[in-house]
Amino acid sequence: MVPFTSLQLDRGSDVSLHRQLYEELRAAVLAGRLSPGARLPSTRTLAEELGISRNTAASAFDQLLAEGYLEGKVGSGTYVAKCLPEELLHVRTKPRRSVPDPAPAARLSRRGKVLATTPVCGSPDTGVSQAFRPGVPALDAFPFDLWARIAARIMRRPAAGLFSYGEAGGYGPLRQAIAEYLRAARGVNCSTHQVIVTAGSQQAISLAASLLLDPGDEAWVEDPGYMGARGAMLAAGIRPVPVPVDAEGLSLAEGELRAPDARMVYCSPSHQYPLGVTMSLGRRMALLDWARRKSSWIVEDDYDSEFRYRGRPLAALQGLDTAGRVVYTGTFSKVLFPALRLGYMVVPESLVDAFISARGLSDRHSPSIEQAIVAEFLTEGHFARHVRRMRALYEERQDTLVTVVHRELAGAIEVTSHEAGMHLVGWLPKGASDGKASARALASGVTAPALSLYSIRPGPPPGLLLGYAALNGRQIRDGVRKLASTMLDLRE
Repeated sequence: MVPFTSLQLDRGSDVSLHRQLYEELRAAVLAGRLSPGARLPSTRTLAEELGISRNTAASAFDQLLAEGYLEGKVGSGTYVAKCLPEELLHVRTKPRRSVPDPAPAARLSRRGKVLATTPVCGSPDTGVSQAFRPGVPALDAFPFDLWARIAARIMRRPAAGLFSYGEAGGYGPLRQAIAEYLRAARGVNCSTHQVIVTAGSQQAISLAASLLLDPGDEAWVEDPGYMGARGAMLAAGIRPVPVPVDAEGLSLAEGELRAPDARMVYCSPSHQYPLGVTMSLGRRMALLDWARRKSSWIVEDDYDSEFRYRGRPLAALQGLDTAGRVVYTGTFSKVLFPALRLGYMVVPESLVDAFISARGLSDRHSPSIEQAIVAEFLTEGHFARHVRRMRALYEERQDTLVTVVHRELAGAIEVTSHEAGMHLVGWLPKGASDGKASARALASGVTAPALSLYSIRPGPPPGLLLGYAALNGRQIRDGVRKLASTMLDLRE
């Protein structure tokens, strides 16, 4: 039901109030401001909102009902007619008062234009787990029943203050649980105080860019790399400098050549996005030494480090940092589900208060109920068990993808198994256009972003990102067959 306080009635007019109300409602119906089937308030409620008598409101309703603009349903109320007579759609009413000139076209600021045109991800937001959208976890295998039981238990006996405003840094028990998990599983050196809960890793990267750099500063970003990091830099007025990725990760030599005085480095050392490279220990130590000497910052994005199928997950870069130059970010979007919109960051001790203040200014705090559920999920051991199950499941799904691609797409796409992650890069023949291939795939109902979409400068060979984590065996096979039908004549 829509509010009707915006209806304009002129008590000084010679036109009766019921006639004015009739005309206002009629005009709203004809202009589409009241859509077909929309429910109207009762005459008593409308009279109270507008400060008129109920008889006045009833008279206007009666006339609109008689003319077919409204229809009444016994025991339900009054609604805008779903089927207006054809001739009513062409009625043009004369305004009773002067209409102001239309507002001038809206103009964005320079910063607004950047924000409006900078993509965050390479996949369309369809809301469904379409093959082969990368970055989506196995929602079909998530323990929603368990999640619901934890939520019900919390709602039955909520902690004091859980329904009031929360702390900008995050719900205390969740910050503690995250700190304990990161110390044990990722080798992160942190106290509970250093953990700040964010609305996903995207907000964490944006906070780091805004607080630690000034407009005009330079920052190294992996190329190809995560679009959201590049966008966060641009939004903060920072110039992202593309640095290529080789077999050992982000190339320090190329970074020093292109921007020797960069104030920040964004990287994903445990599992580079999107190529999947793991930064070598030597490269990690050299990068930390460079940041210390230059007094620059490193933003470490540890977005899916839990999913390593062979051996233990590699320790975080932050755990090797002795100079306090690393801001560590992580997210629950990949290991739990994206709609949760919870992530976290670990900041050096000296920056905690500044980051918490900025976090509060951004959007006060993350939803407290969801934070409480995640805290219980972690402390009761469900998180660790879920990660173990997903590792086995994702390895199985990756094997299926590799097998089916080799069978159905031999000569068109080349994939190889990888020891970690939620997607593979499908390499196309030399000279092929991955943009064209991606567009054709999308037209056939398959999301396979072009690798070139993640690049600032031309560099890597043509390829498609193939996410497999969210897909069962049948969906993978169906997706590959659809993809195969589009893989003809890809060369420029």
